[in-house]
Amino acid sequence: MGMSLQLVDRLVPGANLESYIQAASRIPVLSVDEERELSERLYYEGDVEAARHLVLSHLRFVIHIARSYSGYGLAQADLIQEGNVGLMKAVKRFNPEYGVRLVSFAVHWIKAEIHEFILRNWRIVKVATTKAQRKLFFNLRSQKKKLAWLSHDELNAVAKDLGVEPKVVREMEGRLSSHDASFDGPTNDDEDSAYQAPAYYLEDRRGDPAVQLENSDWSEDSNGRLMQALETLDERSQDILRERWLTDGKSTLHELADKYGISAERIRQLEKNAMKKIKAQMTEAA
Repeated sequence: MGMSLQLVDRLVPGANLESYIQAASRIPVLSVDEERELSERLYYEGDVEAARHLVLSHLRFVIHIARSYSGYGLAQADLIQEGNVGLMKAVKRFNPEYGVRLVSFAVHWIKAEIHEFILRNWRIVKVATTKAQRKLFFNLRSQKKKLAWLSHDELNAVAKDLGVEPKVVREMEGRLSSHDASFDGPTNDDEDSAYQAPAYYLEDRRGDPAVQLENSDWSEDSNGRLMQALETLDERSQDILRERWLTDGKSTLHELADKYGISAERIRQLEKNAMKKIKAQMTEAA
């Protein structure tokens, strides 16, 4: 076993997948007694070397599981790597007192890691986020291999088998049938009806430096002319306009009337006359 373990140590799935698989297959399968001894050493003594032996002796099992997910278009080496992560998590949590073989305990952890990897990488946009959607994704996709678009009866049957609403099945079916589209993909000049990527016809004018500069200059110029126009008014009219329009806590007509000892109607008239003078001054300045 020692030579086989050393051989696998020098390999990773992504470097040379076939060599890795051959090396993993040469590692002997543990007997019940050997597995229990190693598990007890790890569980009770924290023996890292025992954990290493348990992991390496089950690499062939991870490869077998990863091969069943080859239809998702993802690299086999990546699937194996993710499965190995699940195997290591299972070994860390395995209790020899459970009375089951490690392979039976680890299968859940291995598949969980592979499932998560597939959901993250199968499409740019994640197709399943909730627990129910994840279950539906893998179960529905396996059935879609032999079915076209589901009929009404097939839809209800699948929904009943998986314990979800029919509309959820139809939604997931649509996600499985969709495809990623590049935002800045190439155009086809030969056909008027050819696909045009959004990058070719969507324009964000907010990012145009010329427009930003123009807006900035306009605001600065308007503010300057407003301040000049205000200075042509008497102090009371300036104060009324500032209190009514140029402060966060705007004063009411009655508050200003009390301040100056006149009626609210007179304040309104002064405000109106001041606004006319301001407008005239700014028009002339423009």
